[in-house]
Amino acid sequence: MTPDAILDHLRRSPRRGLALRLDAMNWLNKLDGYDWSGIYALHGDLLHLDAYVGTPTDHTEIPVGRGVCGTAVAENQNQVIPDVRELSNYLACSLETRAELVVLIRRNDEILGQIDIDSHTTNRFQQEDVALLEAMAEILAERWDD
Repeated sequence: MTPDAILDHLRRSPRRGLALRLDAMNWLNKLDGYDWSGIYALHGDLLHLDAYVGTPTDHTEIPVGRGVCGTAVAENQNQVIPDVRELSNYLACSLETRAELVVLIRRNDEILGQIDIDSHTTNRFQQEDVALLEAMAEILAERWDD
């Protein structure tokens, strides 16, 4: 499935809320090099693991400002990390993870959560991946609530 086909599928889907988020993560997980696909929902100063596909993680709650996910919220900007081994504040979900991409999900100026993708390949994420997740984040934000 191509990125455009994934977005078209999600736009046409009648799903909302958690069901839509889980569907989105299932489709992302089929892309080459998307080895863990998840969404964290922001509640106060904590990110809570929401929908995900991949190996279970111990990081079900992440404080704002901690790790790549928490940094994205604290800095209010997406994060593209070519090699997580070069970060001092990296929270390892898997010893195999080499690259990470985090794209914020926003409704107007409010951060609802984020899409978090891990890859076992360094330098995996490019501008096309950011664009895909930003478009997906818009769809998810529109239908965030059940």
